[in-house]
Amino acid sequence: MHRCLWSLLLLLALSPSARAQEKPPANLVTPTSGARLEFLDEVSYYEQRYLRLADAIPAEKYSWRPAEGTRTIGEVYMHIASANYAYARMLGTPLPASLDLKALMASSSDKGKVIPALKESFVHFRNAILAIKDSELDKEIKTSRGQMTIRGSFFLISGHFGEHLGQSIAYARSVGIVPPWTEERQRQEPEKQKP
Repeated sequence: MHRCLWSLLLLLALSPSARAQEKPPANLVTPTSGARLEFLDEVSYYEQRYLRLADAIPAEKYSWRPAEGTRTIGEVYMHIASANYAYARMLGTPLPASLDLKALMASSSDKGKVIPALKESFVHFRNAILAIKDSELDKEIKTSRGQMTIRGSFFLISGHFGEHLGQSIAYARSVGIVPPWTEERQRQEPEKQKP
């Protein structure tokens, strides 16, 4: 059922044109406190985890899938990129005029296209959060789970990030890749135990 809701969300976000790099608008100011700052910190955490893991996986593994009917490694990352655009739209920021979600998904087996697409989607999503005024956080919006406040949607989005980060970690481990942050911790542990 969850997958059907995402498909509907992505269908609503489709645009017929090609993707281009987006620059942050000059008038957006990062909040210094409050829910948007806390959510931006959460988004940054997931962004760095996704990007580090995507970079660690060899290009030839991007078309690997654990079983028939499941997403490939690259499709999971492009799903996140597409969802970032869909969530930005849900929060009131239109899709970039040059975005083509079908082309985005079609390039999911190309690591050289996936990583930049993921980065661009996070820039766009971050700008959507920055465009929200604190006074709008209690505004009701339509989401994949029905009506909720913008602030409430932050929990929905965080859950989505966590779900697919776990999936990405399981996929990486299935193809012999240890997440970079785990590898770093493992290297540091023996150093801490030395007298």
